[in-house]
Amino acid sequence: MNDNNTQILPEMNSLWQETLNWQPTAEQQQQFQQLYQLILIGNEKLNLTRITSPEDFWEKHFWDSLRGIKFILENQINSQEEKKVIDIGTGAGFPGLSVAISLPQYTVTLLDSIRKKIDFIETILVDLAIKNCLTLTNRIEEIGRMFKHREIYDIALLRAVAPTIVCAEYALPMLKIGGIAILYRGNFTTDEQANLLEVVKILGGKIHTIEEFKTPLTNSIRHCIYLQKINKTSSNYPRPIGVPSQKPLNHLNKP
Repeated sequence: MNDNNTQILPEMNSLWQETLNWQPTAEQQQQFQQLYQLILIGNEKLNLTRITSPEDFWEKHFWDSLRGIKFILENQINSQEEKKVIDIGTGAGFPGLSVAISLPQYTVTLLDSIRKKIDFIETILVDLAIKNCLTLTNRIEEIGRMFKHREIYDIALLRAVAPTIVCAEYALPMLKIGGIAILYRGNFTTDEQANLLEVVKILGGKIHTIEEFKTPLTNSIRHCIYLQKINKTSSNYPRPIGVPSQKPLNHLNKP
């Protein structure tokens, strides 16, 4: 047996404050710690993450997840209104669970196509008494064509899911006009940006901002790409299962 139960997350309150202008409450800190321990236990059976040391987990899962919503965390005092969030391809629950813990007034839908992962997340929601999460097992290409899910979300989160142009096709059909898709990336090239610019127009969106930053412990370069929905997305999108990744939109639209 390993010593999962002795692994303690660093608190990092000053780093939270310096980098995100926010820090978790004592209750949120405790939920992060419990979530960490539950994922370490679940990891033995489900292969949820290769990142297991306390500092790495804090930086690469919790901090990274919340860096994407820094603009919300900084202004929470003015944004108590309820919003709907969807985490597309949630995997072990990141970034969606971190966002749900940090923004309890938001409703976060955790979507993954792998039933075992969603079953595991459902046990976590019970264990941590997280009330503001919903779960969905399906492919995003299916969900994005369902009337009850299409164009209802304020925020879509996509972390380590697919290339940026594929993520755009997954996310933009889900968003209300004015909604924001947040794409979490490591590297992001100028070629990718040119392709993305072309694709988001087709999907009814625009590139709102691109933020490049370094992680606070290991100084790794990261990017968050924010896409804003400005027009309705054609009912042609998302295309059927597998097509967005096999035939990315920029290829279809090249002469």
